[in-house]
Amino acid sequence: MTIACPLCYSSQTEHYLQDNRRCYQLCNDCQLIFVPSKFHLNQHDEKRIYDLHENSPQDEGYQQFLNKLLTPLTRKLTQGATGLDFGCGPGPTIQPMLEAQGFKVTNYDLYYQSNDSVLEQRYDFITCTEVIEHFNQPRRELELLHSLLRPNAYLGIMTKRPTSLEAFKGWHYKNDLTHICFFSEATFHWIADYFGYRLEFPGKDTAILQR
Repeated sequence: MTIACPLCYSSQTEHYLQDNRRCYQLCNDCQLIFVPSKFHLNQHDEKRIYDLHENSPQDEGYQQFLNKLLTPLTRKLTQGATGLDFGCGPGPTIQPMLEAQGFKVTNYDLYYQSNDSVLEQRYDFITCTEVIEHFNQPRRELELLHSLLRPNAYLGIMTKRPTSLEAFKGWHYKNDLTHICFFSEATFHWIADYFGYRLEFPGKDTAILQR
């Protein structure tokens, strides 16, 4: 049975890997690696895993981790720019970090700060750190983020990128059962082409797209 790609909707997908818990598909058009929906967790089990995360706003190591995206992103912003931290988690951490630099940040998270009114505004930038790998409908969710960006605004993404099948087999990142989409460099180029973004990779785990 053909499983359509949840990002580009192509039917040109194929089996990529099977491990002892689930299988993975590869889209030959956008190069997204994704987990079929029958292996997705329900929201209760997904949140139970998120509740185990310990990402404290006071953790300097976690702040340094986030700065892999925030440092190159904020260099592009004007003072007073307004942003959205999409998938902020229970902390949140990005908001105080960026507000200390003179930016205004609104938080949204499906499980911890689910205020749909913030999804009716537009922003100068959106941060999405360690979030898109959890998207079960990445096309729809990226279209939502696109709709929230003002002209010339930035979408900053942090997620680990797959490289080869051999590396993927032993990759710890795929073992988190809440990780269901894996975006390679080629996948980001597809996203940039689809939405008409400018794209750059400041680091191996980061991407910045400009509307």
